[in-house]
Amino acid sequence: MVLLQDGLLAFFSAVGVTTVVWFVAGALLHAGRPAIPGLLLVLPLRGEALAMEADVRELRRVQGQLPGAKIVLADCGLTEDARGLAQYLADRERNADLVNAKEFYVG
Repeated sequence: MVLLQDGLLAFFSAVGVTTVVWFVAGALLHAGRPAIPGLLLVLPLRGEALAMEADVRELRRVQGQLPGAKIVLADCGLTEDARGLAQYLADRERNADLVNAKEFYVG
């Protein structure tokens, strides 16, 4: 019985130490996520842009994994109502802008 208790104690000690090392290594390796300055996530929008809100939500999710990224909503011929919604979404989001596609230039 003592042998079983000692074996279980050694097993759980090894698992505990491994878990602590795993968490510390994970914290150190993920803490220094490199930011990519100037990275643009461009969403071209045209017409009614019926899926605009879902697309912006998806870009926001991607933006969370890419520090320093900026969301750009490019107006490629939106209707008046859709442009109002796009402006609202751009104002609501952090690091997002609505631009006219004709004036949009990256260089």
